[in-house]
Amino acid sequence: MTASSLNRPLSSTAVFGGEELEHTPAHYGSPLREQRALLEKGAIVDLPHLRILRLSGADRLTWLNSITTQKLDTLAPGVSTETLVLDPNGRIEGWLKLVDDGESLWAISELRTDETLEFLRKMVFMMRVTIDDVSDEFQCIGAVVKLPDSLPVTQLWSDPWPHIGTGSASYAEVDLGLEVAGEDHPGLETQFVIGIIARADLQTTSASEFTMAGFDAWEAVRIAAWRPGTNEIDHKSLVGELDLLRTSVHLAKGCYRGQEAVARVHNLGQPPRRLVFVHLDGSGHIQPEAGAEVLAEVRGSERSVGQLTSVALHWELGPIGLAVVKRNLSAEAELSFDLGDDAPRVAGAQETIVAPVREHDIELPGRNKDTDMRNQQR
Repeated sequence: MTASSLNRPLSSTAVFGGEELEHTPAHYGSPLREQRALLEKGAIVDLPHLRILRLSGADRLTWLNSITTQKLDTLAPGVSTETLVLDPNGRIEGWLKLVDDGESLWAISELRTDETLEFLRKMVFMMRVTIDDVSDEFQCIGAVVKLPDSLPVTQLWSDPWPHIGTGSASYAEVDLGLEVAGEDHPGLETQFVIGIIARADLQTTSASEFTMAGFDAWEAVRIAAWRPGTNEIDHKSLVGELDLLRTSVHLAKGCYRGQEAVARVHNLGQPPRRLVFVHLDGSGHIQPEAGAEVLAEVRGSERSVGQLTSVALHWELGPIGLAVVKRNLSAEAELSFDLGDDAPRVAGAQETIVAPVREHDIELPGRNKDTDMRNQQR
């Protein structure tokens, strides 16, 4: 993972994350103040862990349109979108944030980038497409609403969340069946933007020129906006479970790998799990970590019903999180989280994001008794 190219003074208070985020500042000493600065004071977030791909060639849009979930063949320059790479069973394998500049398609990746690159390169065949990983030449900087004018941005990606794209659909209870995002959707209050900037330009740019916020602040704001991230995705994640159809999937475009599975769930079934927002009890001053089991009473006994995927201490809402739970879990069920080591459990209250049940516009044909001989006397 490449370190940030943003120049930092020796007096920097940056505290870095662990593992995959070892080069990404988690905070600068005041995570709660940084959240407010991100939302209200134009703070920027250093995101060197995001990978950047550049796709060039005359067929780049029609080619990527044919193998991923979003309709891209008519994508206009400067319009931001996102698309998913699925396996044949509709499970999420890759996730690309996209913006085209008229000559190249820029893709920001945070999920299984090496595997995504391998798949894309295998699918080029005779198409006029060149795929380059330019993460060593460019870096991402994030903000809410807009980046400072003084940053030399090469390309800007504006998050379409939570707006419902043309040909897409919402699985969220607040705007289920609507063509536009519901006015009560908290994501409407937060417009994430990510700038792609040449590392050579960042090396001559000092962090001291800007108000800085850490990745912890970015995550807290994301969770409060009900915005799914890579934390919410595991080896069996389906797009409907996370309400990702609204921004990542076009339901009326041509075939792509996994399309039949997406259509089957959308038209005839229900996703087996659903994303919920969680208000955590902060009275014990100890919070569960991402990955903790979600426990609830089911048929008279306490059972595991899902997993806490993201957690943060929000400057206004207190301890919050996102969790993926079984679809048939009661929306009124009280949740708890086991901290281990004989520590008391942390209670949580769920707020529905993905609706437990969706009605379908398509009805299955009735049985034709003249041709269907099942269970009939012979």
